[in-house]
Amino acid sequence: MVAKVFIDGVAGTTGLEIRQRLAGRRELSLVELPEHARKSAEARKTAANESDLVILCLPDQAARDAAAAIENPAVKVIDASTAHRVADGWTYGFPELEADQSKRISAARRVSNPGCYATGFLALVRPLVREGIVATNQPLSVNAISGYSGGGRAMIDEFENTDSPIHSQTIARTYALSLAHKHVPEMRKYAGLEHAPIFSPAVARFYRGMIVEVPLHLWALPTGTDASTLYAVLADAYAGKPLVEVAGLAEARALPIVDAELMKNTNKMRLFVFANEVGDQARLVAVLDNLGKGASGAAVQNLNLMLGLDETAGL
Repeated sequence: MVAKVFIDGVAGTTGLEIRQRLAGRRELSLVELPEHARKSAEARKTAANESDLVILCLPDQAARDAAAAIENPAVKVIDASTAHRVADGWTYGFPELEADQSKRISAARRVSNPGCYATGFLALVRPLVREGIVATNQPLSVNAISGYSGGGRAMIDEFENTDSPIHSQTIARTYALSLAHKHVPEMRKYAGLEHAPIFSPAVARFYRGMIVEVPLHLWALPTGTDASTLYAVLADAYAGKPLVEVAGLAEARALPIVDAELMKNTNKMRLFVFANEVGDQARLVAVLDNLGKGASGAAVQNLNLMLGLDETAGL
């Protein structure tokens, strides 16, 4: 059986990348609206209700409206926006988060795609919380830098279009200075933390790729916790997970730098444990493509699970 898939918001950065990953797959049929109908609420509603699965690549409120307009109970939905990430009735679309998360996604009719920053943070922190290495009430911070494609069309235009009135020559800049970034609620909820981490994101002059880092004081963790402990927990958590790789400690020790573009143009994420045990400190680092495992690749992975297909098909 060929499943009909409608991408609502296909002209946006995430939508275009999802379409690229789905193109040519014989088990799928993409439902596409003519250019003049893409902004028609009625045409989009009809297309959604006549599809097997809908992927929402829309601003938050538009995603809420589009989800509410799907009246056919047989239609499955993946929301790539922030709108439903901590909402009741929606399954969080990070298949590697828990041992049974893939099964939950496979059985779900409403799945919310994770944020790119949250994907890196949760990959590093959730296994440690689950194993009691990081306490649920432990104060944490997370530092991250992303390529400018994460800001969508407006930010891409700002960095690339020299004729744009908002064109910027900025090399790098920090933002979310109000400490209220929209990815923080999902970081806290799905890591199982009592308190939100302090999140310090930045954007720089490269198109795609990102680094998410969580620093830890080893002395604040259970007695005897060292780099080997942290590595073992992460390696065990992602054993057999084809899209999440954990670098060995010898490899990490040999690295003088980690490049934010290391995983660009892939749908994978790579995790590292760096430590100075004399100084009782560690740095946990996740590297991913913000448009791959951080967005479009994750949506395709969820689609595969929801339709009973090979989890990594098209990835």
